[in-house]
Amino acid sequence: MDSHPDSPARTGRLVGILLFVQLAGLIVPFILLHPITSTAFLDTAAASAPQLRTAVGLLFANAALTIVIATLAFNTLRTHVPAMALWLLTASVLWFMAQAADNAHVLSMVSLSRRYTDGSGANAEMFEALASAARSTRIWMHYTALLLVEAWFLVFYAVLFRAALVPRPLALLGVAMVFLHAVGVTLPMFIGFEPTPMLAPSLALSHVAIGAWLIAKGFPAEARTR
Repeated sequence: MDSHPDSPARTGRLVGILLFVQLAGLIVPFILLHPITSTAFLDTAAASAPQLRTAVGLLFANAALTIVIATLAFNTLRTHVPAMALWLLTASVLWFMAQAADNAHVLSMVSLSRRYTDGSGANAEMFEALASAARSTRIWMHYTALLLVEAWFLVFYAVLFRAALVPRPLALLGVAMVFLHAVGVTLPMFIGFEPTPMLAPSLALSHVAIGAWLIAKGFPAEARTR
């Protein structure tokens, strides 16, 4: 019954598949970015430039994929929750912009490392000062981008809940995981506390659950808004 290419069921299944791709696009680049996460990045980043550029490319692609997901689901969402459909699209664009800024900081750190290694450590004190500033700036940009990622997840799960596009307890699980991730990982940085890394996978758990449901069921033909 869902053979039409624009049917809600087919659209929902495609969104579910893309949620898994999106999740991989968040995890894999962060692993690849390891060479710039230590205070010794001046010595390591230049040698890992291809790996870091790959990470930046994947993060760009993933941010663009987020816009694709919001656009793909837009017609279905607009039917049931038009204002929230626009919020999701806006959050997607903000995610892309924040990721672009974060990527620029990553590439700046790579360039700084290359200048340092090409000069064989000349003006070491100056480079150490620049490295400290660059790393600090990138950390704050990264956590700002994470806040916008969490905002996208929150809007996405709220849309699913409002229109009952997945079982509402499942959507509520997603909302709860967003708050758990924000309280445990992102917000502590802004209020002067250490993050809790063990809470980082919380968003992955809800995204896998909702993605799997959408792949199995798709969007319902009729959604509720009450």
